[in-house]
Amino acid sequence: MSRQSRGPNEKLGTVLVLAGMSNAGLARRVNDLGAQRGLTLRYDKTSVARWVTKGMVPQGSAPHLIAAAISSKLGRPVPLHEIGLADTDPTPEVGLGFPRHVADAVRGATELYQLDSSPGRAVWQSLAGSFSVSAYATPAARWLISPADASVARDATADGHGANGGTDGEDGGVGIGRADAPDGAGREDGGTGDDGEGRDPAGEPGRHRDRDGGVGRVGHSDVSKLREAADEARRWDSKYGGGDWRSAMVPECLRTDAAPLLLGSYSDEVGRSLFRATSELTRLAGWMAFDTGQQEAAQRYYIQALRLARAAADVPLGGYVLASMSLQATYRGFAEDGVDLAQAALERNRSLATARTMSFFRLVEARALAKANDKHACGVALAAAESWLERSRSGDPDPGWLDFYAYDRLAADAAECYTDLKAPGQARRFTEESLSDPTENFARSHGLRLVVAAIAELESGNLDTACAIGTRAIEMAARISSARATDYVRDLLHRLEPYENEPVVKELLEAARPLLASPA
Repeated sequence: MSRQSRGPNEKLGTVLVLAGMSNAGLARRVNDLGAQRGLTLRYDKTSVARWVTKGMVPQGSAPHLIAAAISSKLGRPVPLHEIGLADTDPTPEVGLGFPRHVADAVRGATELYQLDSSPGRAVWQSLAGSFSVSAYATPAARWLISPADASVARDATADGHGANGGTDGEDGGVGIGRADAPDGAGREDGGTGDDGEGRDPAGEPGRHRDRDGGVGRVGHSDVSKLREAADEARRWDSKYGGGDWRSAMVPECLRTDAAPLLLGSYSDEVGRSLFRATSELTRLAGWMAFDTGQQEAAQRYYIQALRLARAAADVPLGGYVLASMSLQATYRGFAEDGVDLAQAALERNRSLATARTMSFFRLVEARALAKANDKHACGVALAAAESWLERSRSGDPDPGWLDFYAYDRLAADAAECYTDLKAPGQARRFTEESLSDPTENFARSHGLRLVVAAIAELESGNLDTACAIGTRAIEMAARISSARATDYVRDLLHRLEPYENEPVVKELLEAARPLLASPA
């Protein structure tokens, strides 16, 4: 279905010629991209002809899917304005900016939180297909140049509107943060500073709000509640998947609790702590969106999380956000960009992050290098990840957001690396170690590892074992809400297609049917 005509869309016609795409080819590709996102589209060559010759404008997510289809053909990003569809994007820039000034960063983050408040998150349906890995270039570059703002103190009464105190100074005298440094906020829960006593959560009745929606003076106890919410949300995500109803509470927490605090008044000390906690929550919202296949939402949350980490002057946390971006880029097929993002995290954290943190960053780098088919560099990165992990000690001041990372995670990712490098023997060695100690608290991770183990057995010629492990993986995936886990299962089933007439494979396909039929 299309909106009314606006006259011929010469830009779209020109780009189609440049890409060497026929009307039928574009329609087919748009329908395929829509199907990958759970959309049923029935465009044909006549539909495309109407877009070009009559200027008819497709509705919903179709403009982004058109851009994505042409982008894959040209091998470069294609913005909507290049194909004459710029005015069809309802929220083209929200969440994608990385402002230089702290006040603008607060505004950008809170705008994103408000955007993600519609029932069913319909806005992400309208933006489906708009993910572009190139959107990470400016945020990564600006963070590398200056990973800490000079001052973040905010006076919500200034000129009737909130005004944060610094720009993106050259670290401006701020102690660039280690994860173990005293928070700027002292890290002690419920403490108070010279900024005044901590208050009740922003959403609770009786708390005064200013004209911008801020809550007045923010204290340490306000921030501690956000940190507790982040800790709890990480547990939900690992155990139930990013699509579980509990995980959906994270964007709501950002909108109703974090945003009013960001718009309140706070000292530089409390502000650093507030930005750190909000950055963690924002990254979590991005990770959960990534896990449920909402790549456009994930990208916007990640960019804002990185900007908030800079305001917090927490370089390891910024590196962790970049690592999350890297994993998304790699998963989406942009391995070289994934390498760049992981290496950016590593570069700025030398001498700052703990050994365990550096190990994780090297592991993320290895994942991207494996997808890029760089076997030697991947091996070097894996060896470095293992070496850093061996240097870590139980008493190290590791950040709380890294509590999931231990040798079993390194082994699991190493197994995926060797699967991508088509080295099933090495992959099998690591899958055995990654599955040695399963736990209910990391149900999704265990399910993903089972799929990787099944693939390693299949590539080693052990069909029966592969199907037995695959059955366990399907059972685990059915218990959680994760589009990513389902995608892993689909990959296994795709690899089993040459054996589809074998009884064990038929049984596995039948077991997977309910999982594949359920909504993503």
